[in-house]
Amino acid sequence: MPSIISGKKVLIGVTAGIAAYKIASLVRLFIKSGAEVKVVMTPAAKDFVTPLTLSTLSKNPVHSSFYNEEDENAEWNNHVELGLWADFMIIAPATANTLSKMATGNSDNLLLATYLSAKCSVYFAPAMDLDMYKHPSTAATFQKLQSFGDIMIPSESGELASGLIGQGRMAEPATIIDFIEKDILGKLPLKGQKVLITAGPTYEAIDPVRFIGNHSSGRMGIELAKAAANLGAEVSLVLGPSSLKVDHNSIRVIPVVSAEMMYNEVVGLYDTCDIAISSAAVADYRPKNVANQKIKKSDKSFVIELERTTDILKWMGANKKNQFLVGFALETQNEEENAKNKLVKKNLDLIVLNSLNDKGAGFKSQTNKVSLINHKLEIKAFELKTKAEVAIDIFNEINHLRDA
Repeated sequence: MPSIISGKKVLIGVTAGIAAYKIASLVRLFIKSGAEVKVVMTPAAKDFVTPLTLSTLSKNPVHSSFYNEEDENAEWNNHVELGLWADFMIIAPATANTLSKMATGNSDNLLLATYLSAKCSVYFAPAMDLDMYKHPSTAATFQKLQSFGDIMIPSESGELASGLIGQGRMAEPATIIDFIEKDILGKLPLKGQKVLITAGPTYEAIDPVRFIGNHSSGRMGIELAKAAANLGAEVSLVLGPSSLKVDHNSIRVIPVVSAEMMYNEVVGLYDTCDIAISSAAVADYRPKNVANQKIKKSDKSFVIELERTTDILKWMGANKKNQFLVGFALETQNEEENAKNKLVKKNLDLIVLNSLNDKGAGFKSQTNKVSLINHKLEIKAFELKTKAEVAIDIFNEINHLRDA
């Protein structure tokens, strides 16, 4: 399973403490977790760990001043851009001196100016001697920073640089990573929620080798499953035949082939889910009689009698209790009217409309162009985006409507 940190932009602020030597390991762990890392240092921190080391490990320039005094053509290092770039910032080691300046708004170096400009979550990992750690002014600083919304990663007890034994050691890099991952997971909007998603096509057998199907790849439903899992949900993905792979520990993939198989799985899972999304392209009809053996070719015409499959989404709407139910409408004409009728008829909370008339939308594409229609028949239209981005838009709307 990818780390919750994977893809995140991490800004590490390094101050002048002996524990700065551990930051090389911290940078490596973030990179290994799939994060993008940038480092900003106080000028004095360079006495403890070199910018070259951290630049090499992070694969990004390391900044410690507003501009390079040795280069007359140097550009200004923009603290505002650094602060806006990050998904979260961590100051480690965080010395008593830097923490005090953070609490009072002092910005006499690039790191502090960046901290004051940051719009993201800020973590700090204190590192100082025992007496400094226990001093009332330090405790007051911790309290004040946490009142700002900053998040403290507690120091550990052990042997300190002074020779004393007690609390004040900076948390180990692996502990810092684990703390941040758990903190992010605990704040995810779908933490503890169960999400049921149907995706892909269904194949309705004619004989042992032939079937009636469609061109759905299942990509949209898979991206929805990933988005839900990344928001903290426990996901059940009932997936019709698809060549696409799903790799996420929070996604349980239940492979099915036919509409009847999909229906049976949905019935077993529906009562316990909090959100249900029907994105599968389920066959509306299936052969009434399925041949036991391969049907041999002949010169005569061949007629297949079809019968209706169970309307899974209609069943979900009729049996809805507290679930938030989302359907899809793939249309070619009278798009909005048909989608609104489907939303009302099937008792949906939200419907995702896309049209085969829109270039880049529909089956087998990596992009989609959708409009979201809620239970009040209000419409939000979106531009063409990747299906991963569309999935995020859909869950943003789901969370907005559920919170309203």
